[in-house]
Amino acid sequence: MLKHKPYQPTDAAGKLAKTFLRNPLTSVLGVFLLAIGYLSLLIMPREENPQMVVSGSTVIVALPGASAKEVEKIIVKPLERKLKEVKGVEHIYGMAMDNVGIVNAAFFIGEKKEDSNLKVYDKIMQNSDMFPKGAMQPIIKPLDIDVDIPIVSIAFYSNNNNMSKTELYDKVKEIQHHINGLDNVAVTEIKGGHKHQFNIEVDINKLSGYNLSMGQIMQAVESLAYNVPAIKNRTKENQIVMLGVKNAIESAEDVGNIIVAQYMGSPIYLRQVAKVESSYDIQNFKSASIIIKDGDKVSPSHDQVTLTVSKLQGTNAVIIADEVKEELEHYKDLLKENGISYVITRNDGERADEAVNELVKHLLLSIVIIAILLIFVLGWRESLIVTFTVPAILAITLFVAYLTGQTINRITLFAFLLSLGLLVDAAIIVIENIHRHYHSVESAHEETDELMVKATDEIGAPTNIATLAIIMTMVPMAFVGGMMGQFMKPIPANVPVALIASLFVAYIFTPYLAVRILKRPDHSKGEH
Repeated sequence: MLKHKPYQPTDAAGKLAKTFLRNPLTSVLGVFLLAIGYLSLLIMPREENPQMVVSGSTVIVALPGASAKEVEKIIVKPLERKLKEVKGVEHIYGMAMDNVGIVNAAFFIGEKKEDSNLKVYDKIMQNSDMFPKGAMQPIIKPLDIDVDIPIVSIAFYSNNNNMSKTELYDKVKEIQHHINGLDNVAVTEIKGGHKHQFNIEVDINKLSGYNLSMGQIMQAVESLAYNVPAIKNRTKENQIVMLGVKNAIESAEDVGNIIVAQYMGSPIYLRQVAKVESSYDIQNFKSASIIIKDGDKVSPSHDQVTLTVSKLQGTNAVIIADEVKEELEHYKDLLKENGISYVITRNDGERADEAVNELVKHLLLSIVIIAILLIFVLGWRESLIVTFTVPAILAITLFVAYLTGQTINRITLFAFLLSLGLLVDAAIIVIENIHRHYHSVESAHEETDELMVKATDEIGAPTNIATLAIIMTMVPMAFVGGMMGQFMKPIPANVPVALIASLFVAYIFTPYLAVRILKRPDHSKGEH
């Protein structure tokens, strides 16, 4: 009697099935995959939309006394020509005004910010001799979309009609200082409101009477606008002696006592030719109002000061927004005492969390629908096995996305939803072939373990090729340029990973679960 020779798998699918079929670590591996996927879902940064890499620089060159036409001819146009030589620049926008020229260089979307800004800086420094005599040092300001777009905006307004215009600004400024110290907060900015300022209103008639010019007034005021200590030589004890001078300008009276000139041996004070008062920045005409609606009740409009908060790239908008709200709670009593209220007018962290949670809910709903459909096609046991593979595949994909520095956003989860129908293909093919062998009379003499390995090995090669073909359809999307390519980047980055993970999960866990859950029919009783 010939001894039965065990089936030897030829494909990677059968070899994986044979290795993990009776391995006690297979169950540990399954739990581990689900755990790292769940942890990745919790700790991955959440955003409403993926952050795109947008780079650009603004070059500002001042030429005091030059007209707009002169600035355009000798600063803006030469600067535009030089910046056009920088590799990666897509658009150049120049603007000429009296005394100053501004040129914006926008790079192609996807160009690295650091490299782009360095290219602009090098080009300007190498050609600094092209600027005319009298031009000031160029100011190069890089564009940073990551910090220029706020995730939280808070509108502060006063319920106290007697509060000065500068007091509200001062209170918000104090809060801004503490919020700016929070982890992963990039930039905070105050918009609206008025700052403290000494206003000097010069009387032109008196100025003419004393034979003075506005230039003399400006020079006299600027000479006392800085407090610079004088440093003397070291002492014998090797100590530095510093002579500090108390700030000469502490009140409007001090400003009025500035000597602007001498006439017939007598000093002419600023107060003699101008009205000086401590007030707010009257030259600031920008203002914003807020109207609060509570049900049908609408409050009168209030002047508001807006505090905006931006985050660092790749950080969790949800956590940062919650930390900002928590920090505001510390000032709630203090603000209430001063008659100040606030309203959070923008919270991208809350919107991102809602969007992610909504898509996760739809993801789970899709898994349940797939499970119900498989019950009618294969049976509830087979459906249970395939349903387990979906969370395992998504767990691997989430973990890989976390390791590669991605964030969870609407496009990332859309990629998961897009690939969900493809993820179960391999598991369905494996379980269907196992189901066929289980109910086949020809396989009745085969041992269960051998049947599992054989059924998995048979479909390995065609399943691998089919999955590879699907992956290849996603590859061209990775080479799409411009804004659309940046926005849709999570799809070609995650779908191939999910499809490859689906193969390993199908070959490892489907036979492992099938041998323990499925019931083999008894063909000796005539069942076919």
